[in-house]
Amino acid sequence: MSEALHILKEIFGYPAFRGQQAEVIAHLTQGGDCLVLMPTGGGKSLCYQIPALLRDGVAIVVSPLIALMQNQVTALHELGVSAAVLNSSLSLQEATAVEQNLLAGECDLLYVAPERLLTARFLNLISHVPIALFAIDEAHCVSQWGHDFRPEYIQLSVLHERFPQVPRIALTATADMETRQEIIERLGLNTARVFVSSFDRPNIRYQIVDKTNSRSQLLAFIQAEHPADAGIVYCLSRKKVEETAAWLAEQGLRAVAYHAGMDMQDRSLNQEKFLREDGVIMVATIAFGMGIDKPDVRFVAHLDLPKSVEGYYQETGRAGRDGQAANAWMVYGLGDVIQQRRMIEESEAHAKFKQVATRKLEAMLSLCETITCRRMRMLSYFGEAVTAQSCGNCDICLNPPKVWDATIEVQKALSCVYRTGQTFGAGHLIDVLRGNLTDRVKEWHHDRISTFGIGKDLPEKNWRAVFRQIVALGLLTTDSEGHGALHLTEASRAILKGQQPVLLRQQSKPERLSDKRQAVELKAFDDNERALWEQLRVWRAKIAKEHGVPAYVIFHDSTLLELVRLRPQTEDDLRQVTGVGVRKLDKYGHDLIEILCGI
Repeated sequence: MSEALHILKEIFGYPAFRGQQAEVIAHLTQGGDCLVLMPTGGGKSLCYQIPALLRDGVAIVVSPLIALMQNQVTALHELGVSAAVLNSSLSLQEATAVEQNLLAGECDLLYVAPERLLTARFLNLISHVPIALFAIDEAHCVSQWGHDFRPEYIQLSVLHERFPQVPRIALTATADMETRQEIIERLGLNTARVFVSSFDRPNIRYQIVDKTNSRSQLLAFIQAEHPADAGIVYCLSRKKVEETAAWLAEQGLRAVAYHAGMDMQDRSLNQEKFLREDGVIMVATIAFGMGIDKPDVRFVAHLDLPKSVEGYYQETGRAGRDGQAANAWMVYGLGDVIQQRRMIEESEAHAKFKQVATRKLEAMLSLCETITCRRMRMLSYFGEAVTAQSCGNCDICLNPPKVWDATIEVQKALSCVYRTGQTFGAGHLIDVLRGNLTDRVKEWHHDRISTFGIGKDLPEKNWRAVFRQIVALGLLTTDSEGHGALHLTEASRAILKGQQPVLLRQQSKPERLSDKRQAVELKAFDDNERALWEQLRVWRAKIAKEHGVPAYVIFHDSTLLELVRLRPQTEDDLRQVTGVGVRKLDKYGHDLIEILCGI
């Protein structure tokens, strides 16, 4: 491990291993198989990159996306590590050159997509070279119940069958107990050691607010919390992505769109803009994000409800990879619940898949409607033992919701559903309960039923919250015809009979949550420190542009902050700064000393 630590310091520029990294590296280097679960930003890549440099041969890294492979190879080249990709983006001449380098033993890490790896030609190619290890990144893609299922991943058990002596490491940031077991079974990792790090990302502040006008709410959030920061906004549909990006741009924000239906060139240009420029907001479907290693994403916002806690965790985990404060913000309403349940019912999937999808959605709804710490509930979902009751960094902990006895109101709502024939959505039911004499109410003679006007004392927004919560609680369900009509469930019987009380969250105006990073780091700077910070950022942007890489590949924000705080004056001093390895010291040390000594 002394050699591993030497590589960590000299090449990657980090002074010490974090969490279970050292144990994983030792186990894999000694030839053992393992499954590694680490949160986004937890340093998973080092767990196979360092063993790849310690063991003889080439490490074959299975990665699901071209963008992910290229980003990691670019970063490794910047560190002086010999790495390459083999994927469909290469010309025949480029691919041939990579294969020749591989056969000549000149490559430490080779990144490939599972589709290429499984071809007879590729398997034959790597049978002629010594293999250090196989790393299967984003291993949750093997789960057919998951949000990122890739059919090719199921066939990766062939690696152990063809190369039984080569150690394998499967890595993911997103897997509940069921998914972990599926990874082990499908990849043949039954005897592998399992390393599970904490899923906690304490620097991320979770906030879920009631949806009223999602666009306006999003704009207010960005302007108040992140006016000049990079962020990701997730939407469910491609149309909504394009409309939201265009609207944000009209409001003066640097917003671009990304979804699978776009022209590939436009998609790539927008991704590059997001990765390489500061303060760009990416509006996207969930097609965007896997493997995006941009450390300074300060917020992730959801305008639509994710399908599962796993999806929500993975998407929000793209914020704050540098360990600095970040926000995970979401608007959520009754329409989201109805839409997601309708999508499950209308899908052509078999019954087992629908059952799993429904269970995962219910867990997501519970997270949205919880009256206890969101972080603790999420950690419990992933099977992590929770000792604290409060994290102090989510909206529930910072602004605890009040709970009220809504038994009578819920009985009124359920009774109204029954007396209108279980064929109407929440909007019409609220009109009936509030005694609104609309044309539709008159057309169906619902002004003559006993529930007409019995809820006029409760404002419309409160009734919407009641319906949203009782749908989330499973007291009502939506029809399978896709019209949004609400139906009673078996669970609603006990409520109507007065056998069970119902406590709901009371609606309140959310407090503004400030950006701790700005308050703690930048606002604490004096004039000289701020000038140095800006000069370092300008220098970094210039170098990144010259090298054709994102700014964070040169140095993370956290490294620049440390440079400002420590103000190193010599190259020996620079060696002590996190993120400054030997290669970067050789390349950039002179420039940095000039800047640091000049202010």
